[in-house]
Amino acid sequence: MLTWLQRNTLTFPPLEKAMREPNGLLAAGGDLSADRLIQAYRHGCFPWFSEGQPILWWSPDPRTVLFPNELHVSRSLGKLLRQQRYKVTFDQDFATVIQACAAPRNYADGTWITEAMQNAYLQLHQRGYAHSVEVWDQDELVGGLYGLAMGQLFFGESMFSRADNASKVGFVTLVRQLQAWGFVLIDCQMPTDHLHSLGARAIPRNVFAGFLRDHLDQASDAAWVS
Repeated sequence: MLTWLQRNTLTFPPLEKAMREPNGLLAAGGDLSADRLIQAYRHGCFPWFSEGQPILWWSPDPRTVLFPNELHVSRSLGKLLRQQRYKVTFDQDFATVIQACAAPRNYADGTWITEAMQNAYLQLHQRGYAHSVEVWDQDELVGGLYGLAMGQLFFGESMFSRADNASKVGFVTLVRQLQAWGFVLIDCQMPTDHLHSLGARAIPRNVFAGFLRDHLDQASDAAWVS
């Protein structure tokens, strides 16, 4: 049975209680407070729901991740990076990045990044957990992504692109920087062709949980503002 969370506790059910169908649905309810979101990521789950639905919490099995040393950069993408057509920054405009990620897509109806979600992650950004990557063409923001950093792990949330390969440039730049800072894993949550082309792959949920245990409280050399 699906567990309904109470607002007076931050406890989540064990990951192995997640449903097989739909894959990874762990719990519903609760709220989007910063403390609950932090606990959710530490526990191995994340919120994902549409407008009008209750808050739904997910922990899919397997879990899509990218190990920084397995990053794949195609020849054409490598050429674009060397051309330095785009400038990439960190934490320069989190609010605009998450708003752009929430904008309608041609391939989807609506967005799961509701106004309540945006406000919740803005709070996490203000507390130093959530971070943004901005991709600029001159003074125009043409791509970016956002996610959470805890210990030596980065939890990717969403990305957007308004120019050819802009989001890929931002993602590759982030992965390379995270590797330099000592991060060991990037959580991509769900599989997409876009992420697989960059080297992401699936690992069992219990293996992912092991990375949480071993690396959430380990220090990194991260210095986000650029």
